[in-house]
Amino acid sequence: MGTDFAPVAPGIELLDTGMAGQRELNAVYLLPGEEPTLLEAGPAADTDTIVAALERRGLGPEDLAHVVVTHIHLDHAGGAGSLLRRFPGADVWVHERGAVHLADPKRLVASTARTYGEARMLRFFGTTLPVDPDRIRTVVGADRIRLGDRSLDVLYTPGHASHHVAFVDTATGAVFTGEAIGSHLPWVDVYRPALPPPEVDVEAALTSIERIRARAGSLLTSHFGPIADAHAGCERAASRIRTWSETVRTLSTDTSDLDRITAALHELAADEHLADAGLPIDLSRYDALGSIRMNAIGLERYWRKRREAGVDQPS
Repeated sequence: MGTDFAPVAPGIELLDTGMAGQRELNAVYLLPGEEPTLLEAGPAADTDTIVAALERRGLGPEDLAHVVVTHIHLDHAGGAGSLLRRFPGADVWVHERGAVHLADPKRLVASTARTYGEARMLRFFGTTLPVDPDRIRTVVGADRIRLGDRSLDVLYTPGHASHHVAFVDTATGAVFTGEAIGSHLPWVDVYRPALPPPEVDVEAALTSIERIRARAGSLLTSHFGPIADAHAGCERAASRIRTWSETVRTLSTDTSDLDRITAALHELAADEHLADAGLPIDLSRYDALGSIRMNAIGLERYWRKRREAGVDQPS
């Protein structure tokens, strides 16, 4: 993928935002119909790249009608505030639980800084600006967003985050998955979970993948790109989540040492990568966004909370 929008399905185009200087790390999608719509806002650090690509596509400041985000994490929605300043006629669509954090992102930014470190956060995501509350439109599962000549059906898909939604393009059956299935690394055809703290819910994540599978003709992932075989993609993503979750569940019965848990997931990821791609893992790319350690922290917390609630087995 280059620096321009490229077709990936009928009436749907993908832009590689070049996040943090890396290719095939972060995608946004354009539906250039009667009411041009951007699916995902990307991070604020990539706003200039997105705007320039939209301009080359013939979409100026008055043309973009909608920005639709799968969830409020900064790689998906951090650029909403800066984009809406450049496109005064556009509104942003988000799950109702995430709306408050678009209007006032201070807590979200502070949480991200604790996870990434402030310098790395700014390098990856840039400066996140608030969105005018009057330009935020909320959705819940089973809603339909009408975009002129096409529509998006909303699927509630928690697991990665409690406010996560996926969107079904009713014209093609393609599902914009956000991070509901985790990440797909297209250069090696490897799937990896995205189960960060504090809201990871493994059971919800697996249910969400089944919800996507039931509707999807194809998958359009934010990290990264199209997956033609939706059934196989969902199955591989779910299998990987189960394996990582069970690894942490078993190990965390004996230890809460995050270094040990992270090391175990590193070994697992390397074995999976070699099995899938026939190549040794390149951690500089594999770990570029949501790190293995972040998954370890999320999954250890998930299983610790379940034990505190008297539940120590997958349901």
